[in-house]
This record gives sequence, structure tokens and C-alpha cells, in this order.
Amino acid sequence: MGLWATIYRSLPELIFLAIALSVHWIAFQRVRKSPWAALGLGVSALWVAASIFASLHPVVRFLPPGDFHYWWRGIGHLWGLTSLGALLVWLTFSQLSPRFSPARRRALNLAKGVVLASPALVTGYGVFHERRKFTVREVEIPVSALPADLHGLRIVQLSDIHFSPYLSESELAYVVDMANETKPHLAVVTGDLVTGRWDPVGICLLHLKRLKSDAGVFGCLGNHEIFAGCEQLATQMGADLGLHFLRQQSRTLRFGSAKLHLVGVDYQPFRTPYLVGVEKLVEPDAFNLLLSHNPDVFPVAAQQGFHLTLAGHTHGGQVTFEILHPWLNVARIFTPYVYGKYEIGQAALYVTRGIGTVGMPARIGAPPEIALIKLCAS
Repeated sequence: MGLWATIYRSLPELIFLAIALSVHWIAFQRVRKSPWAALGLGVSALWVAASIFASLHPVVRFLPPGDFHYWWRGIGHLWGLTSLGALLVWLTFSQLSPRFSPARRRALNLAKGVVLASPALVTGYGVFHERRKFTVREVEIPVSALPADLHGLRIVQLSDIHFSPYLSESELAYVVDMANETKPHLAVVTGDLVTGRWDPVGICLLHLKRLKSDAGVFGCLGNHEIFAGCEQLATQMGADLGLHFLRQQSRTLRFGSAKLHLVGVDYQPFRTPYLVGVEKLVEPDAFNLLLSHNPDVFPVAAQQGFHLTLAGHTHGGQVTFEILHPWLNVARIFTPYVYGKYEIGQAALYVTRGIGTVGMPARIGAPPEIALIKLCAS
């Protein structure tokens, strides 16, 4: 790999770290006596130097992206983003006049100190706490004319596992145990088993094999299976382990006298014609459930006759600050279906925040979840 190709590969983390370095340099120039400004500047400078060394060193640059490389890049991304946010808030505080009040000046100085400390605090919280805050989220989906034998049906949904250095085997095993504790009638997995081609999809599938439900385990594939080049491997190995990934395929399940018709599709790229030909898989006299990694298919799915669509892909934004403003969520730039339940007429969609992380080993404002969907007659 040539010098410029190596730099290009490392460009994202270098950009984020350059942002962090610039931010903390500005803060240090403005508040030279602040220990937080000095600490931020020092950390950012060391990070940039080490990243350049790792990118250009003749031995290191040829190594595959192992665990250390993943974590180094991911935390660097988060450090740069939070540093930029801190600068914007800090500059806002700086514009507030103390009005010659010593108490007000002390309060503003304290506030600015807290802001300068926030990148370290937010990074630590997102990486070591919220990323691992796995919870079961129960969601009721009211359905008109729901067959009596489907009332109370429990569907556990796992999505966006991203089994990689950011998610350990013990964490995935814990998630599977939590899913099994819900005692679902049906278990589904809606894509993104891994992140990239270096990630062990086989180990991920061996853990998912332990999922238990009355009707079995079904799923669809996501965009990261395409990136990792493991669509065929996941499909074949999954089938051998009892995990049925539906790829433009359907399966009819019976619960008492009621039929649940399950359809799964491969990843549907954004802003392309969605669900082409899938309308042929809809069963008119059954409850039709669609598994699609991309939630943007929902309007088409509703038009085709699907009663419920289960999706993921967005991570709920993964790192959001919606507590400050709803649009402080990058996922809203790409889709109106970010997280939670949506309805069009009699059709419903649920978008889960998923389990894992991508890009950075952190979640802020969008904790991971195991979704438990409960069907109920409306």
C-alpha cells in the first residue's frame, strides 16, 4: 500500500482528531489556566501524533485492523465530535457578559470548565456505560381484525449486532440470554450480524444458535453483510445451525388456527425502488410480517399489504443529543424512520435501536435494546 493510499485509509480518524486538536488549542489559548483545556490539548496532540505514526509506519500500516485499531479509531471519532460540540457550547458561554458581577463571573467560569471537561466525560460515559446498557424494550402493536390466536403473540427482535471488537462474545451471550428470558413465540434477527470482512460471522452465528422460540429463528440480511462479503456464508451456515435467513423468501407459520406469513428481504439500498416483486409473496388470508433491515421500505410495504414491518439499521442514531433538540440525531438526515413505532393506515413499523455499534464504540442517547414485540387486537 502506497503512502497516499495509506493516508487516505486513515483520513477519517485524522480529520476527527484534527478537529479535536483545533478545538482544544483554541480553548487553551483562551483559558490558559484551565487544567481541562491543557489536558484536552495534550490528549488530542498525543492522539494525532500516534495516529500519524500508526498510519505511516512501514510495519504497522500493513497490519489488519485488529481490536486495538478499531478502538483507537472509534474513540478518536467520538473525541473529535464531542470536542467540537464542547467548543460550540463554550463559545456560547463566552459571549455571555458577566455584567461586572463576581458571582456571575464565577458561575460562567465554572460552566466553561464543565464544558471543557465534557469531551472526556461524554466519551467515558458512552464507551463504558451506555454502550453496554442492554435492556428489553416491550412494544405493543395493536392490529385491527387480528386473529384471536395471534393476540398476545410475542416476537423478540435482535438487530444490528455488529459482532466486532466493539462487542465481545460475553456481551453477545448476555444479549441472547436476555432474549431467551422473554420466552418468545418467534425470534427474528434483522441484519448486520457483523461490521466488516475481518469480523467472525461464524462465531456470531454460533451464539445466535442459542436463541429459543416456539416457532424458530428467522431473519434477513443487512448492508454490512454485503460490505463483509458474507451473505452466502451467513445464509448457508445459518441454515445448518437452524437460523433461517429469508432472502426474498417467505415462510408460513401457524399459531393455533391463525397463519403468520413471514417474508424476509435482502438489504434495500436507500432511495432505490423498494421491494420490487415482493408483493407476490404477500399471503391474502394471513397476517403478513416483513423483515427488512432498511426501515425506509415501510410506505411500500404498507401499500403491498404487510401488516407489520420490523427493521433496524439506524441504531436510533447511536450518538444523539435529542434531549437538547430532536434534530441533534444524525439518523434523521437519512430517514424519517429513526426509532420506535410508526403507522400508515392499518400497517405498522417498528425500528429497533439494535445491539451493537459502528464507527465508534459508544452509544449516547440511544442505548442498545432487545425489542419484544407484542401483537394485540385493537
